Amino acid sequence: MGFVPLRPLKYQGKAVTPRAKRVIRHLRLRKKVSGTPERPRLAVFRSLSHIYAQVIDDTCGHTLVAASDTEPTIRQENNGITKRDAAALVGARIAQRAQDKGITKIVFDRGGYAYHGRVQRLADAVREGGIKF
Repeated sequence: MGFVPLRPLKYQGKAVTPRAKRVIRHLRLRKKVSGTPERPRLAVFRSLSHIYAQVIDDTCGHTLVAASDTEPTIRQENNGITKRDAAALVGARIAQRAQDKGITKIVFDRGGYAYHGRVQRLADAVREGGIKF
């Protein structure tokens, strides 16, 4: 894929690439959002073709629950559906797994992405699954 810098590329105080802009937004968001054992953080990563979500306890740095549309069980269900519908399936799956672990409240980390489209569908599915934001 090529060289990916640890810090976003900037030119005269501005981010150069769209990915660098997202990283800057995510870092700005992470200053305020942190997961605790009582309210872990639901982190979302969106690539061009897939979506990933994980519930993280930032105090000890452990992932408590994870789901993505690349899992075989979800992959079977999302044959021929849109990416937004696949994001809703991932949201429902992560909500169910979080409930099984006893997690009822979370903090939402949109990962620097706009709260729109696939990210919004995932968040709505998690809410419908009984998890409070």
